[in-house]
Amino acid sequence: MSKRSVLVVVHTGRPEAVRSAQLVIEQLSEAGICVRVLDSEAAQIGSGGVDVMPSSAAAADAAEVVMVLGGDGTLLRAADLTRTSGTPLLGVNLGHVGFLAEAERDDLAATADRVVARQYDVEERMTIDVTARRNGTVMGTTWALNEASIEKGERERMLEVVAEIDGRPLSNWGCDGVVCATPTGSTAYAFSAGGPVVWPEVEAMLVVPISAHSLFARPLVVSPRSSVAVEVLPGTPRAVLWCDGRRTLDLPPGARVEVRRGAEPVRLARLHSTPFTDRLVTKFGLPVTGWRGRVRQPAHPSPPLADSQVGDAPAAGGIVGRPGPGVPSGGGPASPDGGASGEERG
Repeated sequence: MSKRSVLVVVHTGRPEAVRSAQLVIEQLSEAGICVRVLDSEAAQIGSGGVDVMPSSAAAADAAEVVMVLGGDGTLLRAADLTRTSGTPLLGVNLGHVGFLAEAERDDLAATADRVVARQYDVEERMTIDVTARRNGTVMGTTWALNEASIEKGERERMLEVVAEIDGRPLSNWGCDGVVCATPTGSTAYAFSAGGPVVWPEVEAMLVVPISAHSLFARPLVVSPRSSVAVEVLPGTPRAVLWCDGRRTLDLPPGARVEVRRGAEPVRLARLHSTPFTDRLVTKFGLPVTGWRGRVRQPAHPSPPLADSQVGDAPAAGGIVGRPGPGVPSGGGPASPDGGASGEERG
């Protein structure tokens, strides 16, 4: 039987994250689990008895889980390592919002215990595949868990683009850029640009113009089977493609960025079955004062009313003893169209 192994990825620029990594490594090692660290982080962590791995996708191969100690940026960096292997990511938030993280810094020891006991579930998150072309020639291909954003490359000039959905032109926008996001990314850049919050289990793609000068520049939610393209118009300033704020590509005028549902999802380890609504409330500090929830039935409901206590139902729109609208005063039936019956029409 092969030895269990866990990869630990750390935001080494934060002393707290380095100390947390050392504690996690000690706890996992004492439980007999082999701990891996990246060669680019090993010197800062300084823990002995670990396997130092190259900072590539091979680091996560055959690992049970990747523990990510940092913020969402660190988890997005770790996703680069795990997408092909399918190893689940377990984030411990040592940053600010930490929307992708599953645990907070105070839960560090308990989180390591859950990893040792294999007490976690795994969910898949949709990704997007991104291709940049110019004159039919592929300039580059990449992917994103959160979003691909086409942004202006020159601060003083507006970007001119045309958007396409499923092979058909939609609209021209003079704008600062366009965000193409997944449901996971709906609470990141797309949220800041005014896009909708999409629950993770909803499979869709978002197209969100940024500061567009247009009457039709609303955020769009399209099918996960759709293809989205954004073309940088000739004569406009150069643009820049950013994916998850990490991978970048310069886009000259005439470039075209195509976005489709990703072939490979990213897998996230979950310790809690917390509803996404609760996560929104907690991460954004949303006010819920006054909420009472569903009214519960009493343990001993009142006895049903006797027949003598139940009156006739009111006529449509009226009260007992008086006709409602469309009911003739003589008590005749109303016609289907709400007026008087045929005999009483003038």
